[in-house]
Amino acid sequence: MEVVFYIAAIVAIISTVLAITRLNAVHALLYLIVSLLSVAIVFFVIGAPFMAALEVIIYAGAIMVLFVFVVMMLNLGKKATDMEKQWQRGGMWVGPSILAAVLIAEVAYLVSSPATAVYGSTVIEPKQVGIVLFGPYLIGVELASMLLLGALVGAYHLGRRTPEKTEK
Repeated sequence: MEVVFYIAAIVAIISTVLAITRLNAVHALLYLIVSLLSVAIVFFVIGAPFMAALEVIIYAGAIMVLFVFVVMMLNLGKKATDMEKQWQRGGMWVGPSILAAVLIAEVAYLVSSPATAVYGSTVIEPKQVGIVLFGPYLIGVELASMLLLGALVGAYHLGRRTPEKTEK
């Protein structure tokens, strides 16, 4: 299990650095998703399967939905689609594919291994997470929700189009 932890951590670090350094948004997104999935494996190995599931569902899923929302909001048209097809050669998938293959091999090893012991000695249940989030961290949760609401309103105002004025 310790080897799986270190491999997932290395994959997370490498894919995060690659996500930061890529100039193309699609390439950066692919590396970011691999990074989030490897962090989920780290959470699972250290004994937090609920956090691992939240990482996959909320972060990796939300990133994909956010990206689709941004692409729809920009509405770049056919010219941008043709340009993107030129950029999306087979070579751009090599890095994320290798890192994702390492993560898939780790998950297959974790599922098939007879030893189910992980680093953490206790399992954290959803009820405990809710008690902590809405107990001592209530202000942080509320501030994050206000920040997300402000980002949603800002995205709406940036994306809306004003009707063209016609002269009479």
